[in-house]
Amino acid sequence: MSKISSFPSLDRLPPPAKAAFLLDFDGTLVDIAPTPESVVVAPGLLDTLRRLRTRCDNALAVISGRPIEQIDHFLGDVPYAVAGEHGIAIRHAPGQPIERSPLPQVPAAWYEQADRLAQDHPGVRIERKKAGLVLHYRGAPDAGAALERVADEWVGPTDGVFHVQAAKMAWEIRPAGVDKGHAVAALMQAAPFAGRAPVFVGDDVTDEDGIRMAVQLGGVGLRIPVDFPDPETFRAWLAHLAQGGNDAWGG
Repeated sequence: MSKISSFPSLDRLPPPAKAAFLLDFDGTLVDIAPTPESVVVAPGLLDTLRRLRTRCDNALAVISGRPIEQIDHFLGDVPYAVAGEHGIAIRHAPGQPIERSPLPQVPAAWYEQADRLAQDHPGVRIERKKAGLVLHYRGAPDAGAALERVADEWVGPTDGVFHVQAAKMAWEIRPAGVDKGHAVAALMQAAPFAGRAPVFVGDDVTDEDGIRMAVQLGGVGLRIPVDFPDPETFRAWLAHLAQGGNDAWGG
């Protein structure tokens, strides 16, 4: 495999019996696509994740900004646990109910104004979430600054209840205090994750909270494109580990 040489140093990686993998989805497990619906799960990824889950005794989770239902659509029951909406919703194990953090109500006026923004800026797409909304401007790059100003105007009067989070070609308005770091901490409290070292991998600003929490809990945080140039290389690395590669993993 040609990209083996570009894998990062794995000296910090805990052995399988002590590792818990917590992975971002968009831009990490799958390549970024023009729209959330158009992402493609690469051939072999599901098999890789199943093998990795076996090696880690089920300690494999996906932590995404997407709703859990969307992760289920793309990955099925492959991850043992899933956290969605940046940690607002968590399912700790297959078949268990989804736990949701108590959240403030999003003002209806924001949704109405967002729809008007999309009409005024062709290419802008509005993603509604149960606890906020995302202003995507990948299809209208020149609209980014204007959308940021509007988002700041919305959250300013909330006195910190909501905040604006930068993402890739998007501004996300969501409740403060619940993030991917919260999701990492919550998942690591129960089996099969408890007592293991978290290995969090992400690619975006929203993943930094998860990375910080993983390190705080004695684990490792890896980033695309710092530790891996792209999701393809990261997937190859996962396949390498899942198949028994790396000295720390018996390779």
